[in-house]
Amino acid sequence: MARGLNKAMLIGHLGTDPEMRVTTSGQSVVNFTIATNENFKDSSGNLQERTEWHRIVAWGKLAEICNQYLKKGRQVYIEGRLQTRSWDDNRTGEKKYTTEIVCTDMQMLGSGRDQGNQGFDGGSSSYQQPPAQNTTYGNDLQEKGGEGSEQDKDDLPF
Repeated sequence: MARGLNKAMLIGHLGTDPEMRVTTSGQSVVNFTIATNENFKDSSGNLQERTEWHRIVAWGKLAEICNQYLKKGRQVYIEGRLQTRSWDDNRTGEKKYTTEIVCTDMQMLGSGRDQGNQGFDGGSSSYQQPPAQNTTYGNDLQEKGGEGSEQDKDDLPF
């Protein structure tokens, strides 16, 4: 029987600087938003532009790299999976929902100098989260996977 597919791929610009936290178990997590733009012609033939905002969450080494190198305005390629989570609003008691992209691969696009990214020499760089890293947002639990890749042992972030 075929398994499902949950994959998101985006190219956009950061709308906020990444915000990093560390969970009680010591796991790094970073959140930021990116904007994607779509151009289309309306029914009158006028060119229109639509911006869609996406919430991004990254874990572990990838979170640390995002926090260190990404800044508001930076163009990036993000790959990951969609995840919806819910919580109860403390003030109203209402159930709230949000959908976000759990990032497993990030590539910095364009020149860091052109986008105010200090300490980055430009070009395109990437980092892919190891497949064994599969953490659910809001929990300190990790799914057990295979051995990490050689990339995990490397000191370089990309």
